[in-house]
Amino acid sequence: MVHDPSPRTDDEVLAATDIEALLRHGLSRDTFRTALFGDGAIAAAVTLDRLGVLPRSVRYIAKIVRAGGLTYAAGPAEPLPSGAASAYLRDWLETAAQVAGTPDDEARAARWLDTVAELIGLRRGSRAATDRAGSQQWGA
Repeated sequence: MVHDPSPRTDDEVLAATDIEALLRHGLSRDTFRTALFGDGAIAAAVTLDRLGVLPRSVRYIAKIVRAGGLTYAAGPAEPLPSGAASAYLRDWLETAAQVAGTPDDEARAARWLDTVAELIGLRRGSRAATDRAGSQQWGA
């Protein structure tokens, strides 16, 4: 057995998750839905949070999906404030649009985006609370 001197963090493992595959299978198949809304949503939140995306930006995209559909939401050149984050999101939206065969699938994708936004918010809130606690502990 080989010991890895620099094990990956949970965030690194999640960031390596194939979100497109989870979208392909999770939007249309009940058996993959838990993985999409679990690991897939967490992985997407980790990815976008690392790129500085705010939860409200992802919620806005979810509203666009509800109003115009996945293909329409994937259309803008930069749906999010940064180019890197936009590229990830556009890939996810395009993948979802290819497999969404019903309005329920599109609604499910919008709910997934809302879940991603909520998780980004929780990550940010947790970091802020940790920072405040650390500042109070050290008298800053």
